[in-house]
Amino acid sequence: MAIRLGFLLRISLFQVLFLVFITSAERSDTRFLLTSNASAGERHSEEYCAMYDICGKRSDGKVLNCPYGSPSVKPDDLLSSKIQSMCPTISGNVCCTEAQFDTLRTQVQQAIPFLVGCPACLRNFLNLFCELTCSPNQSLFINVTSVSKVNNNLTVDGIDFIITDAFGEGLYNSCKDVKFGTMNTRAIDFIGAGAKTFKEWFAFIGTRAAPSVPGSPYAINFQPSIAESSGMKPMNVSTYSCGDTSLGCSCGDCPSASVCSGYAPPSLHKEGSCSVRIGSLKAKCIEFSLAILYIILVTIFFGWGLFHRTRERNPAPRMKPMLNVMDGSELHSMNRPKDENLSSQMLEDVPQIRNGVQLSIVQGYMSNFYRRYGTWVARHPTIILCSSLAIVLVLCLGLIRFKVETRPEKLWVGPGSKAAEEKQFFDSHLAPFYRIEQLVLATIPDANGISPSIVTENNIKLLFEIQKKVDGLRANFSGSMISLTDICMKPLGQDCATQSVLQYFKMDSRHYDDYGGVQHVEYCFQHYTSADTCMSAFKAPLDPSTALGGFSGNNYSEASAFIVTYPVNNAIDKEGNETGKAVAWEKAFIQIVKDDLLPMVQSKNLTLSFSSESSIEEELKRESTADAITISISYLVMFAYISLTLGDTPRLSSFYISSKILLGLAGVMLVMLSVLGSVGFFSAIGVKSTLIIMEVIPFLVLAVGVDNMCILVHAVKRQPLELPLEGRISNALVEVGPSITLASLAEVLAFAVGTFIPMPACRVFSMFAALAVLLDFLLQVTAFVALIVFDFLRAEDRRIDCFPCIKISSSYADSDKGLGQRKPGLLARYMKEVHAPILSLWGVKLVVISVFVAFALASIALCTRIEPGLEQKIVLPRDSYLQGYFNNVSEYLRIGPPIYFVVKNYNYSSESRQTNQLCSISQCNSDSLLNEIARASLMPESSYIAKPAASWLDDFLVWISPEAFGCCRKFTNGSYCPPNDQPPCCASEDGSCDLNGLCKDCTTCFRHSDLYNDRPSTAQFREKLPWFLTALPSADCSKGGHGAYTSSVELKGFETGIIQASSFRTYHTPLNKQIDYVNSMRAAREFTSRVSDSLKIKIFPYSVFYMFFEQYLDIWRTALINLAIAIGAVFIVCLVITCSLWSSAIILLVLAMIVVDLMGVMAILNIQLNALSVVNLVMAVGIAVEFCVHITHAFSVSSGDRNQRMKEALGTMGASVFSGITLTKLVGVIVLCFSRTEVFVVYYFQMYLALVLLGFLHGLVFLPVS
Repeated sequence: MAIRLGFLLRISLFQVLFLVFITSAERSDTRFLLTSNASAGERHSEEYCAMYDICGKRSDGKVLNCPYGSPSVKPDDLLSSKIQSMCPTISGNVCCTEAQFDTLRTQVQQAIPFLVGCPACLRNFLNLFCELTCSPNQSLFINVTSVSKVNNNLTVDGIDFIITDAFGEGLYNSCKDVKFGTMNTRAIDFIGAGAKTFKEWFAFIGTRAAPSVPGSPYAINFQPSIAESSGMKPMNVSTYSCGDTSLGCSCGDCPSASVCSGYAPPSLHKEGSCSVRIGSLKAKCIEFSLAILYIILVTIFFGWGLFHRTRERNPAPRMKPMLNVMDGSELHSMNRPKDENLSSQMLEDVPQIRNGVQLSIVQGYMSNFYRRYGTWVARHPTIILCSSLAIVLVLCLGLIRFKVETRPEKLWVGPGSKAAEEKQFFDSHLAPFYRIEQLVLATIPDANGISPSIVTENNIKLLFEIQKKVDGLRANFSGSMISLTDICMKPLGQDCATQSVLQYFKMDSRHYDDYGGVQHVEYCFQHYTSADTCMSAFKAPLDPSTALGGFSGNNYSEASAFIVTYPVNNAIDKEGNETGKAVAWEKAFIQIVKDDLLPMVQSKNLTLSFSSESSIEEELKRESTADAITISISYLVMFAYISLTLGDTPRLSSFYISSKILLGLAGVMLVMLSVLGSVGFFSAIGVKSTLIIMEVIPFLVLAVGVDNMCILVHAVKRQPLELPLEGRISNALVEVGPSITLASLAEVLAFAVGTFIPMPACRVFSMFAALAVLLDFLLQVTAFVALIVFDFLRAEDRRIDCFPCIKISSSYADSDKGLGQRKPGLLARYMKEVHAPILSLWGVKLVVISVFVAFALASIALCTRIEPGLEQKIVLPRDSYLQGYFNNVSEYLRIGPPIYFVVKNYNYSSESRQTNQLCSISQCNSDSLLNEIARASLMPESSYIAKPAASWLDDFLVWISPEAFGCCRKFTNGSYCPPNDQPPCCASEDGSCDLNGLCKDCTTCFRHSDLYNDRPSTAQFREKLPWFLTALPSADCSKGGHGAYTSSVELKGFETGIIQASSFRTYHTPLNKQIDYVNSMRAAREFTSRVSDSLKIKIFPYSVFYMFFEQYLDIWRTALINLAIAIGAVFIVCLVITCSLWSSAIILLVLAMIVVDLMGVMAILNIQLNALSVVNLVMAVGIAVEFCVHITHAFSVSSGDRNQRMKEALGTMGASVFSGITLTKLVGVIVLCFSRTEVFVVYYFQMYLALVLLGFLHGLVFLPVS
């Protein structure tokens, strides 16, 4: 993504360097081959030239040398000093005129900015062309092999350059690692076409270029040796190593330098994965340890079981009756008969004794309260119903301030987020990251799964048609018509920085045939950095890897996808006009792609995926309605089941009286009111709702609330009909009120724990859910109890359900003799007569405990495989166009997101050492920031950094360097003088211009004596930095900072010697998985933390995705803390209410096992750990309480031995737990599997289904035997 580069040069570059002394010219048909027939002694000897002076010009004005041999010439003092300044190896006589040397100087200045950061490389490079042009012994290693006639003058047409391999190796090795920071690549890619050896580099230099194409105008044949008889010998000027102490390069440009030996590239960091091998079986240490632990526990447990069983068969004499002590607070006399008909008056007189069982103080007072309260409600149901509804309706008035938050950054990023603060700093001090609009055009794989190449003439022409429609697109914003050119990013202020292969044709279809069609594209794939015709319309090289996809290595021609990216300007104010214009255009862009471009592409048997910056937010809004029908069906199914389960066993003769449809509907309405009351309360105090709240909380509260409704109704129906209605209501509340209270308080606390999660969406969800569950509980024990009273009065008055105004005659009622004689249902009889006796068997108990413990330990091992993250595809509707886009991005993209290393408060004053602590050119510290980034890029597997960073500081120091004499220049009056290839540098009437509009009387900004160790003073830095940031890049000086670094440095307040913010850009490696994003962020933060501590400079990494992935760095810590608090809160509530440490501990154990097992299921189903799953796990604690508390409470208030009490508890509450809790949740959850949104299927259907099944198994199988 060279998107941000919008800068650079029109680099005719290196090959132009070889026009040192020549350029192309019209070639005469007459050619002469110069052979060794001439006197070798005259032509190939010391102090003799093979070429001298200029004998012609090409039509494009480039000069050509004369092929005549002549003795070397002594230059005048001025020319000698000029030559010595650039070619210190040449002294005395020379083989070049002043015009030739000026041509040499003009041409090499294009390459100097690439290499000046590494003095050894630059010196070797200049020596090559200095010797070629001006060496007094030129004829010893240069042989003119062919000539051509131009304007009746003979000119050089081909030469042999005899040069040793040692020089070639030395030159290449000194330059191969030199960086060109502006493009995040190596300089050799620009000045050597990415040569891998010196021979490839020389071959590139010596290739004859076609007319008007950069490069050498004639062939240069580099040879390592020649026959001695020729009188010639290879050129072998000494080369300098890049690690040379006198001309040393930085560690980033020369990793082999001696000063870098102590800073070897970081070794690949592999996560510790301890493993144990047993034969051919390999297991992780944690798995092996848990297996050993399980064996030990099972052995101990079975040993204890056998011992206990033996003692039971051979009982020792003991006192009778034996007291069964559950713990110090609960005494149960086994020989005390249970009085089934204990009158309500007796129980009221002894509130802390129930069924002959001593209750805890809290339970006793709660029973007493519910007895009195139940009696009062039964006598005054109207008052209770009206007052409770009135309070909830008042809360609902807050809905007038109801608002929904849909902005992703407000939903998933906490206010104290470090990444959010860093983004705010980056946006406000530098520039907001651009908006991205993207098209991915790809071929369809064949039968063998191989995708054909996308680079064909028809596909390129199709791309031109697509571009034409995009260019012609207009969007209406407040009456103004907005086009792409109005909003796109323009690095140099003229053309959009569109990333497309069409840039190789300057985005103009008329150039397609002129440039050579597909052949030109394939040529540009290899020469995009050097060929002028491959330069983009926005004057920057276009890296093929940013515009192509589906290729391997550098085989761009095999690419199976075109990737078209439109960078659009972004704004800090998301509500401003700039953002509004962009969003309006993006909506029109998506629409035209769907309506026009997609059918066009599909007709060509290709695929098209697309996205805009606002796509995710728009699709999330659509997702809110995508599953409305599914969720509604889920609610209706639950309502239908509630209505059936609340009523008596269906009998045709009495169904219309015994059914509870109206009561079930009223109960569902109370659930909805509790949700509305919660939303209304928080809306009133200014808390915005979210789409998840509106979709999930009603379902959640209904699932939780239905349990209590079933338990209350079943408890009333279990009471003897001989008692008056108020007695039955009172007794029912005494029986189940404490457990309902305990379960509800535990659920509220468990949900409230979610408010500690820093992510706003989850925190708000937990707040709303906690209050909704609390309101639902209060409505159930008030309004719903009153509704039960009304419903039972209706039934006793023989009024029809749903139509209570209709009363049937007594004859119909009398025909059903069993109406008043309620018997235990089939499910209750199964629980008491089948289920409980089976669980009472000693062998069954051992097996149950062994299996459940095994699964718990296995789940702990599986938990280590859960990965953090949330796939974007999951949160979108299955039919969203973004589904295909994310798949294609993962499949085709070959470069990762940009990463910026931001430096705060950089002190550039000459007294500070921070300049050398940051830069990476010569004389910079070996452990500087940019050198460390370069080292990290050598190990992308662990650092996730793909390339060295583009450095405005390096380029600025090179730009002001005296060696880069074409860059920082000034007029005699001290004002800025642009490079000569940017005419006119002044107005025509200004005396500072010559006749050609070129600048004259311009000198370099500084001499070496003006700088201290090649570094500017504070005043020099302050004066020239604005010049650099406004300087346009060009062939004469590719280091101009305008476009490339316009937004990399904050100039506000920099006059004080402190630059408050600056950034250095590079790229992450391709990130295909959520774990890659998380690990890349973690690696970047660890890297900057280490470097910041070392350099004592504030540095932080920034990438556009960090803000959304920061939560995953500590998601495990967040999850474990919240789960611990939730389970701890439930334990405390249970302990306070039951005053039983043993009962509370059992509940704690079962809850922990359910949560651990649920995490094991997550690992099996590949469900990731994120805010949604953390909230679900916390909610699992609250919901799982339902499966434990009621059974435990029923067990604690029963009498007899353990088996008898278990049988009684399962008989009374087991049926309610199964029908009212398990089945109710199950029927509602199953409907969610038909959801159109994957997030509902994964995080609500799969997780909730697993939770219900695990809760049922633990509550009705494991808990009774434990």
